[in-house]
Amino acid sequence: MASDTRRRLLEAAAQLFREQGYAATGLKQITSVAGAPWGSLYHFFPGGKEQLGAEAVAHSGARYLKLFDLVYERAGDEAIVQAVHDFFQLSAEALEASRWADGCPIATVALEAAGTSEPLRHACAEVFESWRAAGARRFVLAGVEPARAGELATYVLAALEGAIVLSRARHDTGPLRVTAGIVAGTLRTELGG
Repeated sequence: MASDTRRRLLEAAAQLFREQGYAATGLKQITSVAGAPWGSLYHFFPGGKEQLGAEAVAHSGARYLKLFDLVYERAGDEAIVQAVHDFFQLSAEALEASRWADGCPIATVALEAAGTSEPLRHACAEVFESWRAAGARRFVLAGVEPARAGELATYVLAALEGAIVLSRARHDTGPLRVTAGIVAGTLRTELGG
C-alpha cells in the first residue's frame, strides 16, 4: 500500500535521525530500513531528504505528543505533576534500553540542522511549540493562569530536553532522574500542593 510505504519511510527516517543524526543518515539507508523501493522515496518526497526530514520531524513530534497524552491520562490525581515526572522517567528508561542511542527525535535534528536548513529548523520549532502549547493547556486545566502556564511549559520542555542531552552525552540517566525530581517539586509548589 502506498500510504504504508510512506509511513515506513517516515518512521525509518525518524528512527535513524534520532539515533545517528540527520547528516549521517543516507537516503539509501532510510529506504533499506523502511523496506521500501528506492524510487518510492522521491515519489512520496519529491523535495528529497530535506522534505523527508521535515515531515519525519512532524511525524515524530505528533507521536511523542500522543505518548505524553497517554502518560497524562494514567497519572491519576496529581495528573500534570505526575505525568511530567513519569515522562522524564520514561525518557531515562528509553535511553538506557537503547544504549544511549534513542534521544529526543526533535532535539537531535534541531541541534544539527537548525543553522543549515530553514525547513528543518521550522519543522523542529513547530513541534517544540506544539509540545509547549499542549503542556500549557494542561497547566491551565490544573488552575494555572494562562501566561504562567506557558512559562511553566517552556521550563518543563527546556529541562527535559537539556536533561536528555546531558544523560545521553554522559551515558548516565542521573541528569534525567535528578531533573525529574526538581521539576516535579517546582510544579507542586507552583500548583500550591
